[in-house]
Amino acid sequence: MSLSGYRIIVTGCARGMGAATVRAYVANGANVVGLDIDAEGGAATIDQLTTPGSGKATFLRADVSDQAQVTRVFDEAAEHLGGLDVLAHPAAIHQTGDAASVTAAEWDRMMAVNVRGTVLTNQAAYRHMAPNQRGSIINFGSISGLRPEPIAPAYSASKGAVHSWTRTAAAAWGHAGVRVNAVLPAIATPMYSQAKDQMNERQLAAHYWQNEYSIALGQAYGDPDRDLAPVMVFLACDASRFITGQLLPVDGGQTSVR
Repeated sequence: MSLSGYRIIVTGCARGMGAATVRAYVANGANVVGLDIDAEGGAATIDQLTTPGSGKATFLRADVSDQAQVTRVFDEAAEHLGGLDVLAHPAAIHQTGDAASVTAAEWDRMMAVNVRGTVLTNQAAYRHMAPNQRGSIINFGSISGLRPEPIAPAYSASKGAVHSWTRTAAAAWGHAGVRVNAVLPAIATPMYSQAKDQMNERQLAAHYWQNEYSIALGQAYGDPDRDLAPVMVFLACDASRFITGQLLPVDGGQTSVR
């Protein structure tokens, strides 16, 4: 599953699953542009790459919810790379809440980053991929988009929308050789830790029984580099060339998509 010579954009590269994805792609020979709204963290991810004999990476700042920025930065990244073969799109935000009291501002912010950001980055990637009749777009869904999520209603709705968009884009863009899939990860990241920090004792107990206990492979969330990164390599390369429109759990058996 070599990525030698692949030209890849990774959003949300400053930490967690985005940073792990950049590390895996560069280690497998790809040329990568990492994007993040956090300029300091994104640059640090690139600066810390030390894998010998690997690909190359650079960083550009971008707010994925801003259409003008996305268009400009994707054009700049594609010019720097000499084209675009893969978009990995982990960038997202999370916030707990209650369905009865979630505010319009909280709702709009979640949809702007998680849903509009997915649509805008996917469209920008497609524009660069379609002329070459090949490309792989990897979105990030969640088990939260498949089930009721009483303590994170806006996040749950946003991920359900990502799932629906992923299937739709895959059906629309297959004629151009562009594949669109989504991973549904149960991976321990800074965002995951922050979400748990916002929970009270009752919510933490419910979280354990609803999430961690149901993970067949050890009742614990996975590691970004060990458990998610190899899947990201597979979905990026031609080994997965006949897979599109799929929601792929990477969660130790936490859920099943049918």
